[in-house]
Amino acid sequence: MILVASYCRVSTDKDDQANSFEAQRRYFKDYITRQPDWELYKVYADEGITGTSTKKRVQFNQMIHDARKGKFKLIITKEVSRFSRNILDTIAFTRELKALGVGVLFMTDGINTLDPDAELRLSIMGSIAQEESRKTSARVKWGQTRQMERGVVFGKSMLGYDVKDGKLYIEPVGAEIVKLIFHKYGIEKKGTSIIARELREAGYLTFRGHSNWSNTHI
Repeated sequence: MILVASYCRVSTDKDDQANSFEAQRRYFKDYITRQPDWELYKVYADEGITGTSTKKRVQFNQMIHDARKGKFKLIITKEVSRFSRNILDTIAFTRELKALGVGVLFMTDGINTLDPDAELRLSIMGSIAQEESRKTSARVKWGQTRQMERGVVFGKSMLGYDVKDGKLYIEPVGAEIVKLIFHKYGIEKKGTSIIARELREAGYLTFRGHSNWSNTHI
């Protein structure tokens, strides 16, 4: 009996992607259960995480850790782009897993890393996935730049400003603190640590509602 793990990932937390996420989990569980010589070890799943880096993918890293411990012998995943959109990561991890005797089956791409020609095919598919990720990022940045040129504001609210529906609004209470900081720094010539101490002593609250001002806040 071969112990089999599966890995799935969606890149956003939108409702349609979340539904796809659950569908992937169900599919892998059912697929593995139907194989007579396979036994499901675990479904590893990261939701709302980018594919260009593995550093923040908790479940992916846990899967690699468990593979190093010899807890399963095969990983199945939908396609190369779900595993990673960074070609160097893809090759490095699949090489390590193969050395451990653990294969990775990319179902849509029809690649099993234990096959002799797998690395060549994987390099091609991984390069395509990485390039598609780059193009998607470039399209998003281009669109955001055009919107910013029309005055649309991206980002979150901050001390003295509220961002709502792409517009920047002055928040009166915070704005008074910002003015006070500028006065202390620009007119009174006080350093950031002194200003932070005076704000703490006066009971002013940061944007997060805390009184523990620091020089980095200033």
